Amino acid sequence: MIDIREIDGRKMACRVNRDGFDAAKKTLVFIHGSGGDHSAWVGQYSRLKDDFNIAALDLPGHGRSEGPGEREVDRYAEWVEKILAKLDAPKPVLIGHSIGAAISLAFALKSGERLSGIVPLGGGATMPVNPAILDGVKGDPAAVIAMVSKIAVAKANRERLAGPLAESLSRVDPEILYGDFLACSRFDVTETVSRIRVPALIVCGDEDKMTPLAMSQYLKDRIPGARLDTIPGAGHYAMMENAEAFNAALGKFVESLP
Repeated sequence: MIDIREIDGRKMACRVNRDGFDAAKKTLVFIHGSGGDHSAWVGQYSRLKDDFNIAALDLPGHGRSEGPGEREVDRYAEWVEKILAKLDAPKPVLIGHSIGAAISLAFALKSGERLSGIVPLGGGATMPVNPAILDGVKGDPAAVIAMVSKIAVAKANRERLAGPLAESLSRVDPEILYGDFLACSRFDVTETVSRIRVPALIVCGDEDKMTPLAMSQYLKDRIPGARLDTIPGAGHYAMMENAEAFNAALGKFVESLP
């Protein structure tokens, strides 16, 4: 079900278990990517909701959460912290895709003691965005969305996913999408990422062209104790492209946590 809470005068939405949180279960909090919403994780919460407490967030300005959006990853991380406080979700595992991966890293650096673990998917210590994409979102968002939707998924998955992905991104205010891409382009934790002290599972699609495997390997090499899993036959949207493999890797990691 969709849970809507008022935070700092804005309505913030997230998808949660229909029967509320079970104190005996671990809690998974999902953070979508640029221009996305909670529905990006349907392949996770529909299959994991019986085993875990689930909260799939709509960031400010996305989905059913009121805007505006933000243009800094740290600002989004502050919103996530406020939403978790409202949901009374102690020590969750943060699972973030793309800008959500950056948010999970920023949150772990600032408030790692509040987490049981992080799972950055399709992220990096920096997340540069081609200036042509930033300019294009301002001038011709439809063309940028069509291009991004095509290259964001593995070739074998384009017929199945590129169209729905483009349709989803087309429903987003271009200013929100621009802000997300700008936040990614400004993100840089290369000097601090080694300070993260929470368990981390780094995940990357083995055909990810937007945040290639080398970016995930960098995180794995610098976060103490981090693990790295690659998802076969998947690009940047690995949780959609190969949900079974992603869920298996996620479940194994979460079950290993205290």
